[in-house]
Amino acid sequence: MSAAGDEKKRRAATAALGKLRDDIRLGVGTGSTVNHFIDGLAPHRSRISVAVSSSEGSSARLRAMGIEPADLNDVGELDLYVDGADEATRARQLVKGGGGALTREKIVAAASREFVCIIDDGKLVERLGRFPLPIEVIPMARTFVSRSVAQLGGRALWRQGFVTDNGNHILDVHGLAIDDAVALEREMNQIPGIVTVGLFAVRPSDLLIVGLDGGVIEI
Repeated sequence: MSAAGDEKKRRAATAALGKLRDDIRLGVGTGSTVNHFIDGLAPHRSRISVAVSSSEGSSARLRAMGIEPADLNDVGELDLYVDGADEATRARQLVKGGGGALTREKIVAAASREFVCIIDDGKLVERLGRFPLPIEVIPMARTFVSRSVAQLGGRALWRQGFVTDNGNHILDVHGLAIDDAVALEREMNQIPGIVTVGLFAVRPSDLLIVGLDGGVIEI
């Protein structure tokens, strides 16, 4: 990541800090852009009534900021979820999972009233699919899911050496033409052995904050 690209991520993350309010129940995602957001939370600790994280890595980073993450089971509905994406369209549909935390990310997003996605402008695309689509799978179903995905026109590659926080495997699916992201997400969700699909289209983000060279835009 170039210094310029990292600065765009920082701009998007800083803009998201402006969405905080007093007594907020906050969900925090995973990834390099979200790390900038977490690093900016320290001055706002008194405004956060509870925080829930989507990964062990983000939980550790929150603790370093003096914020102890809570269990979502003990919290209920969240007010705001802030996370990044590997790809996003202007319809706010996303591909996520490059960091392997897609299942917990999707759960926390679904449990939140508002989902703000923060990206740099290199992640904004006309159509999803250039970035390989991550899917989390039960380990015993890995080859079955790969064959099933091939019938949809995709080529699944096992992310060897990586295990999710849930103890599962990741397949990165190349070559998919994602013209109808909602339909594809629903279809793939029916394949036995898939835990989560890295398409966030059925529940897209509510707001997309895009970091640019000279500032940010909100979509």
